[in-house]
Amino acid sequence: MGTVVSLGSINVDLVSTLDTAALDDLATGREWFPAAGATVRVETLPDEIEALPHEVYLGGKGANQAVAAARADADTTLLGKVGRDETEFGVCDGLRESGVDVERVGRSDDETGKAAVFVDEAGENRIAIVEGANGAVDEGYVAAHDARIRATDCLLLQNEIPVPPVLELLDRLAEIDDGPTVVVDPAPVDGAAPLVRHPAVDVVRPNEYEYVALGDALADFSGTVVQTRGSESVLVENSETFTVSPPPTNPVDTTGAGDTFNGYLAAELARGSSLRAAVEVATVAASMSIESAGAQASIPTLEAVRAYADAVDATETGDTV
Repeated sequence: MGTVVSLGSINVDLVSTLDTAALDDLATGREWFPAAGATVRVETLPDEIEALPHEVYLGGKGANQAVAAARADADTTLLGKVGRDETEFGVCDGLRESGVDVERVGRSDDETGKAAVFVDEAGENRIAIVEGANGAVDEGYVAAHDARIRATDCLLLQNEIPVPPVLELLDRLAEIDDGPTVVVDPAPVDGAAPLVRHPAVDVVRPNEYEYVALGDALADFSGTVVQTRGSESVLVENSETFTVSPPPTNPVDTTGAGDTFNGYLAAELARGSSLRAAVEVATVAASMSIESAGAQASIPTLEAVRAYADAVDATETGDTV
């Protein structure tokens, strides 16, 4: 089965579907407004943005990736913090129902982190996050779970919680020989360079926007870079460079596609799959996830991913299923 720990953010997502003209209006006069495919941090959300018509989903890169790993049939633990309003949204209950171990999730007096997610007509997303309780993930909390982290097969990290306690964790992991495979999602890109450059990191998984923004840091990185490129082939750069093409899809909402990819990648690596095989499974899972809305709600099960991959293979070879 393999074990996965995701240390990261837990959010409530406010998802608004808007046309290009409306997105352009929102961006006018707001230098912070995210570009397509980008995630940015903000202190607060303006009232007019919170007032936009929206659907509420559970999210956060740490939580999303944990759900994806669990649905990929890995024994998955989530580490992070929720706020005083957690029960209002059923955050931990929802994660538990998805098969994620949330017994080590901490509590903060702040509100649970939240994200405004803007989805355009093509399903492309732009995300603005307010850290809330995610900002309370500190050195003491992370250190308290060192034993669980060291014992896992694969560790998933992102950049939606404070960087210093994560860097201290990576320093400790760099001192041991039998630690987990460490996969880093460098989003948001602001402040992610030290994570990317850390010698304890094995895999960095940027999208196109992040790959360009972190060019210098990635040039210093000696591990594996797995670049997702929307509808284009996934590019894997390692001692061996190769690409994996996604199946054709009908995009509805790309929110969480990268998280789905990461969770599946970690689960496959944790159970001993080769890098190529892991990327192939993760690519199919991420492609399936964009055909419905909601970061966690859209994550497919491993059984569904395997059936989908078999159907695609049969179509390409002309066989019937």
